Amino acid sequence: MKQFEEKTLNSQTIFTGKIISLQVDDVELPDGKKAKREIVKHPGAVAILALTNDKRIILVKQYRKALERSLIEIPAGKQEAGEPPEKTALRELEEETGYVCGTLEHIQSFYTSPGFADEIIHLYFAKHLKKKENPLQVDEDEFVELMEVSLDEALQLIADKKIYDAKTIFAIQYLQLQAALTSK
Repeated sequence: MKQFEEKTLNSQTIFTGKIISLQVDDVELPDGKKAKREIVKHPGAVAILALTNDKRIILVKQYRKALERSLIEIPAGKQEAGEPPEKTALRELEEETGYVCGTLEHIQSFYTSPGFADEIIHLYFAKHLKKKENPLQVDEDEFVELMEVSLDEALQLIADKKIYDAKTIFAIQYLQLQAALTSK
């Protein structure tokens, strides 16, 4: 038995959209009391730390309606039903940046907001990049501006609070740690 498990007594889907669904669960708590849980169901996503051959990090700037502002992020996107995360990563890298990679390594997978959502992001490291002549096109409702920055510039963008997206900060700090480890 899982420690502190909450037993689902009833589950009701109250919204199903293009990307997410929302359900409300009635649960029994470990102490026998009852509670409600609002849960966002998400198919999962990937994020790509893409490094050019001259060691520049590929970032994208795009508008995020939920925040009513543009964010600077690493390329990322939603997994399609049944699509392995590696395939999603390769597709999203090409769609959002026009690059394909020679090497794709899984870094880590993590939950974004486990208090209310089941979204998991699979983070990949893409190296040996090559600009594709006729790349896949971004989704018709997506508009992105490509940026290429050094690790120092990326760290300064974080310090200046111009990057504050968690997956992007995680990826940049991972790269910083790898650089520190290889310089020893």
